[in-house]
Amino acid sequence: MQTLRTQCPWDAEQNHRSLIQYLIEETCEVVEAIEGPGGSSAGEAVADHDHLREELGDLLLQVIFHSTIAGETDPDFTVGSVARGVADKLIARHPYVYADGEVPQDLHASWEERKAAEKGRKSVLEGIPEQLSALARANKIISRARSRSVPVELADSPIDADTVGEELIKLVARAQAGGVDADQAARDAVRRLESRVVEAESSLGP
Repeated sequence: MQTLRTQCPWDAEQNHRSLIQYLIEETCEVVEAIEGPGGSSAGEAVADHDHLREELGDLLLQVIFHSTIAGETDPDFTVGSVARGVADKLIARHPYVYADGEVPQDLHASWEERKAAEKGRKSVLEGIPEQLSALARANKIISRARSRSVPVELADSPIDADTVGEELIKLVARAQAGGVDADQAARDAVRRLESRVVEAESSLGP
């Protein structure tokens, strides 16, 4: 990559921001390799490993590209330092594997608690990317609120994946029939959820 940065005009002119579109595209192509034609259904193995290997390689290229760009102004920023950071994080968050800690009853809640402590986060909303889709953001907010026992009212009747998908499609169809932008409505609902979470957190005190 360093050679390409000095000898290829296109690679040389790229920066973190210009590469975002490719990072998103390559991530989506990995998802497609897993879920798309010839991919896997829920709980099944990926059928085409060659396809997945290729797409993971393209995604890895983005990690290398960004690391190389950052390293041009920060000599300590390398792919190795990125890998070490991930390794250190995983070790710190798995004391029951790498130390003498006991396996927590709720692994997800334990992970979120350790993550919040590491980053000094006060609210479950901190650190959730604004760029996430409304559904992905809602899922993350609800997951964190539950794991951190935030007293916000949330539906808890279980539902299977097929039903979720079918009901979402029906809601979108009903929204379209009524002239409602379902995606905008979802974003507005997520903002109201965020407000309820903030209110519930404030009731807990410092």
